[in-house]
Parts: sequence; C-alpha cells; structure tokens
Amino acid sequence: MMKKKLSPKKEKLIQQLIDEFNFETTEDIHEGLKELLGPLMGNMLKSELDDHLGYKEHSQDKKDTSNRRNGYNTKKLKTKNGEIEVQVPRDRESTFEPKLVPKRKRDISNIESKILSMYAKGMSQRDISDTIDDIYGFELSHDTVSKITENVLEELNEWQNRPLKRFYTFLFVDCLYVTVRKDYEVKNYALYTILAYDADGKKDILGIWLNESESKHKWMQIFDEIKARGVEDILFICMDGVSGLEQGAKSIFPEVIVQRCIVHLIRNSLKYVPSKNYKPFTKSIKKVYSAPSLKAAQSEFENFKKTWSSYPGAVSIWERNFHFVEQLFDFGSAVRKIIYTTNPIESVNSSFRKVIKKGAFPNENAVLKVIYLRITELYTKWNSRPISNWALVRNQLDMDPRFQSRFRKFST
Repeated sequence: MMKKKLSPKKEKLIQQLIDEFNFETTEDIHEGLKELLGPLMGNMLKSELDDHLGYKEHSQDKKDTSNRRNGYNTKKLKTKNGEIEVQVPRDRESTFEPKLVPKRKRDISNIESKILSMYAKGMSQRDISDTIDDIYGFELSHDTVSKITENVLEELNEWQNRPLKRFYTFLFVDCLYVTVRKDYEVKNYALYTILAYDADGKKDILGIWLNESESKHKWMQIFDEIKARGVEDILFICMDGVSGLEQGAKSIFPEVIVQRCIVHLIRNSLKYVPSKNYKPFTKSIKKVYSAPSLKAAQSEFENFKKTWSSYPGAVSIWERNFHFVEQLFDFGSAVRKIIYTTNPIESVNSSFRKVIKKGAFPNENAVLKVIYLRITELYTKWNSRPISNWALVRNQLDMDPRFQSRFRKFST
C-alpha cells in the first residue's frame, strides 16, 4: 500500500516547525509539540465559543444573542506530552460547554486506562507512579493510583455475579497458588479458575475464586454457584485429577462427562521414571492415547505395560486411569484433541502468573483486581482469535446422538 504524499502546504508547515524549534532529537519534537498544544487547543476552544454564541470575536455583524465573551480561565491539563496550560474562554451566562476539553476534566491523556493496563501487567503502585512521572512528566501519588485501581472492584463484583449462558460445550478447571498476607502471616491461597467454550466455540472465563486450599468441597460450591447463575447443562469438564472433583461435578450436572488430563497423567508417571528414559517412555505412552481406534489403543497399552514393567509406579498410574484413555475414543478426533488436555486453562494460568510473580499481595482484593484486569486483556485477544477448527468440532458433537437433543434444547 503506497503512502499518501503530503500536500505542499503541509510540507511547508513542517519545515517552518523545524526551522522554528530547531528539532534535533525526539525529545525536541515532544517539547515542541507540548509548546504548541496549549495555544492550538486555546484557538480551537475559541472557535467552539464562536459557534455557541453565533458570531466571531470582533465581528461587526449584528449579534442575535445578549450573551457575550467574558475573558478566560487558565486550566492545567495532563497530556501525553506532560502538563500544559490552556486558556479556556468564558461566556457571561455560563452556558458554554466545551467539547474539546469538557468542564471539570483535567486529564486528556486517557491516563486512567493506562494505569489499569500497567496494573494488569503486574506493576506495583510505586512502579506505576514512577513510570507516569518518567513518561508523562507529572506525578501521581500512590494513593491516587490506588483509588483508580479500587474502582475496578465494583466492576469485578458485577462481572463475578453476571448471568451465564445456559449451555457450555467444554469447561476447563484448574487452580494456581498466589501469596497473600493475612493476619500478619504470608499464606498461599488457591486461585480457582473456570475457562469455558460455548456452543459457538467462544471462550469465556466464568469466574475466579480464592480459597485457602484446593478441595473437592470448594469445587462443588463453585459448580453450584455457576448453576445458580444460569448454567443448565455442560457437555465436558476437563480437569487435572483433583480427588472427588468428578463426583462433585456430576452431583450438580448429572449428564456431564469428566475427562482427566492426559498431560497431567504423563507428568505424574514420569516421577517414577529415570530422566534418561523420559523420551522413550513418553513416546511409548503417546502410541496409546493417539492410537487410531480403541482396539489399537488397548493393544498398544498391553505393549506399554510389558515394556515398562520395571517401573511399576509409573505403569500403575496408567492402569488406574486407563478408563479416561478409553473414554477418549467415544468421540471424534477433533473433540478428542480438545478434551485430552487442560492446556487451554494452563495457558490462562500462565498469563496470570506473569502478574502475580511480584511477591505477596497485601490482601485478597489486590489479587482479584490484578487477575480481573488481566482477564479483560485476554478477552481482547480472544475476540480476534477464534478456536481453530471449531466447525469440525461442532459437527462431530452435533452428529453424536448423546448430544443432539441437548444442542436443540438450548439453541431454541
């Protein structure tokens, strides 16, 4: 795409600016723009007042209003190039409402959204304050930054209690641990997260919850909560093997299929295998869960048990959980590819870890704020990145007699 050529008039103006300000560095350019910004905005505000009054300043034409100009107020504004002064014109009847710089607004740099973005990336309030000073040339106290981020709590509360969709195809559940100060102690709290795919393959995080530990009882409470928020049916829940979670989920959603994460089973079984054998061991078990059919998987599993019988601890894990491997072959290959791993929720948790690694949080709300802001950033990414091959997944689910009636029920 060809760049649009500047008009001779604009080129002349740029040259005049270069001659006037003697630009040599990018800092010179920013300072020059800062110097020009105040008068430029002042002239634009004068034009706004002309439109409001219906006549230009010093005009000899007949004036159709008794309202007149009434001097100026000096207003300090925070901008991307630092603090500037602007002369805001007044009228006698005080009916002029500037659009360029609305009354009571002193920050035209969208600084609040920038602060929230920095907070979402895990920066401390002190770091944010210092960064604002470095980049924009004005100071924000830690209290100001704190107040801005505190406004997120109300939004977070609304999001956490929002009504949910009636039907989800896949849920991925997992926990990570975050350090919080409480009662003069530093404790590790479990942060529960549920990632969901709806019937159209769109991602959503249904909620985040903090608890002093991960337990099946807390998961039951969470499933009960999302049901109360409107969820009526779920096809699959993919989890990492929390004891009792499967029974807890089915007590709330009786028809749900709970699938154990194969990747977690691999990690757990490798604890019993010498590191020199990691590669051949994982290659051997991959032949089982990636087999083209259930019969082939069962045959490969017999070979696997014979080959690795010298590591009974590793083999025992697969024997106890082989029904989860067999369950995979009840579904089409596209569906299997989604449910065999909890990688989608682990990717979310990886994003969370980037913003909680700075150390202990002063309280639970501080954790929830930064995680919620991180979630809003994830939503922005997900809007432009739909789940790949969703049409194939949806077709395989639609063709399955176990799911057809449930799809029809919630698509009407």
